[in-house]
Amino acid sequence: MKNSIKVERAKKNITQAQLAELVQVSRQTINAIELGKYNLSTILALKIAHVFNQSLHDIFELEDSDWKS
Repeated sequence: MKNSIKVERAKKNITQAQLAELVQVSRQTINAIELGKYNLSTILALKIAHVFNQSLHDIFELEDSDWKS
């Protein structure tokens, strides 16, 4: 899944560690999400979208590979 978390963090001048603290996960989890190596829960996705005051669709985008099992 593509995401714009890194871009949104830059806009708000928030580090991975700061975002991680706000959504109650580790910095490593935020890093893995940004790199597309972690499939996050709906609740975590909603928390991240809330921090940036954006909709899920503004932050996350499904890729063709996400449709395959």
